[in-house]
Amino acid sequence: MNKAELDPDSSPAAEFGAFLRSSREERGWRQEDLASAIGYSPTHVSAVETGRRPPTPRLARELDKAFGWDRVFARKALDLKTSALLEGFPEYVAHESRAVELRLFTLGIVPGLLQTMDYARAIAAGALRRGSITEDQAEERVAYLARRQANLRRETPPLIHVVLDESCIRRPVGGKSIMAAQLDELAAFARMPNTVLQVAPYAIGEERSFDLPVNIITLPDRSLMSYAESAQQGNLERDSGAVPPMLTAYYQLQALALSQAESVALISQLREELP
Repeated sequence: MNKAELDPDSSPAAEFGAFLRSSREERGWRQEDLASAIGYSPTHVSAVETGRRPPTPRLARELDKAFGWDRVFARKALDLKTSALLEGFPEYVAHESRAVELRLFTLGIVPGLLQTMDYARAIAAGALRRGSITEDQAEERVAYLARRQANLRRETPPLIHVVLDESCIRRPVGGKSIMAAQLDELAAFARMPNTVLQVAPYAIGEERSFDLPVNIITLPDRSLMSYAESAQQGNLERDSGAVPPMLTAYYQLQALALSQAESVALISQLREELP
């Protein structure tokens, strides 16, 4: 396995995987040896070590037994479970980091990959004031987002399609100066050679394809995955019968949205209204 695939800072699941790999290698075990000891396949062990599959409580218990440790892996798996990140999201991000194409739709707030750090901190601060996350979790969210953004600035970046519901650019976040900088960032994003930015205006009404944020990614082998989330749960769909209809719905949304030129003009108009 190519060790360059593993970045322990890319997600909590990858951090768990890095610890598992280093622990295994210190014992001189191959993945096949560990897999046999815990009753899982070598492919499953590899997926956990690279952060592509999150550890389950059962897996963590079997790892503790194999290593002869007292709840070391169990505690780490619990820490991952109680992370500020929604279930399923770290696994999605592990695939996102390899994607050749991303299609994003969001409403209410600017999607994380396009947020300025001040905007991201303002969102996290709001959640902290509401008591929905802790201060440590707020810091985790912002740091995690910075790592995601850095990964997408790799040498061969993916093609990124973004459709923003109009609410994303009209909802004030963090005060006028933070919002102004965020609108400037959106305009700059639209000028990049590997991006397409569109705004879905309120006027399309019930024709809007999605009522929740949706991410659709194309991997190097051209397989598809989608990720959608509610306020409490994320759901990752691999290339199955569920993903192509979502892609079709995304194309329909793009057809109804403003063109990139019209979208940037609207963003610039709102920007001029701020100091």
